[in-house]
Amino acid sequence: MFNWKRLSIVAGLSLSLFVAGCSSDESNTEEATSVGNGQEIQLAYVEWDSEVASTHVIGKVLEDLGYDVKLTPLDNAVMWEAVAKGEADAMVSAWLPLTHGAQLKEYGDKMIDLGPNLEGAKIGLVVPTYMEDVNSIEDLADHAGKTITGIEPGAGVVAASERSLEDYPNLKDWEVQTSSSGAMATALGQAYENEEEIVVTGWTPHWKFQKYELKYLDDPKGTFGEAETINTMVRTDLKEDMPEAYQILDNFNWTSADMEEIMLAIQEGESPEDAAAAWLEANQDRVDEWTEGIE
Repeated sequence: MFNWKRLSIVAGLSLSLFVAGCSSDESNTEEATSVGNGQEIQLAYVEWDSEVASTHVIGKVLEDLGYDVKLTPLDNAVMWEAVAKGEADAMVSAWLPLTHGAQLKEYGDKMIDLGPNLEGAKIGLVVPTYMEDVNSIEDLADHAGKTITGIEPGAGVVAASERSLEDYPNLKDWEVQTSSSGAMATALGQAYENEEEIVVTGWTPHWKFQKYELKYLDDPKGTFGEAETINTMVRTDLKEDMPEAYQILDNFNWTSADMEEIMLAIQEGESPEDAAAAWLEANQDRVDEWTEGIE
């Protein structure tokens, strides 16, 4: 069903989740796995730390209910296109209304928006708190080599950063240096260790706010918008094809603190699969909420 050749530029196009353990009660295991009956479900996501965490969590929930879960990391625009065309079944990675606003405009009417799975998300320019004289974008002058360290080209926070160069006269000689989420985090860590000035594209939730003392710069011109939500989007006919999976995806909802806990565990060396499984084991009440009414 999925046109893998078209997406060959992405490493590891299809990642399968494996069962982490077996229940000592065989009857319970059979009951748990009877829902999905081995039906394949494709979840697409963009390789941001936040979306790695959320996708592995909901993927593990579906896997434990007997679905054959395939997790596919894609470029942001391709992720939206894949769900719109039915090549992927769902994503839990839609940052709205600003970050993925262009993709929503292009593809939103070709999929079903199940609403927020996380509220209070935010994007903006971020600096270490030791840059005490910089509290607003308007305070930036000759700092950090007049460079904003960004992530992947085309990301909403990068686009907003590029607009900020036009909106703020003090940034007219600045540049946005695109890279990747991982490269941005590495650059931030190195600068932080040496107490060097750095300005990065930031978003919440993200583990960097757990590990480092950071602050968002005030944005008086509103270039980066207000608080956002992260929404769940599914292909148009998923409810008819997989009603239980649709219901679970519709119920999926958690907090920034939940997500950052998993993100930090992954950043400190746990695999996404193990971090997700450990969090779910410790938060069975959440799983019960998401799977309520599933038999």
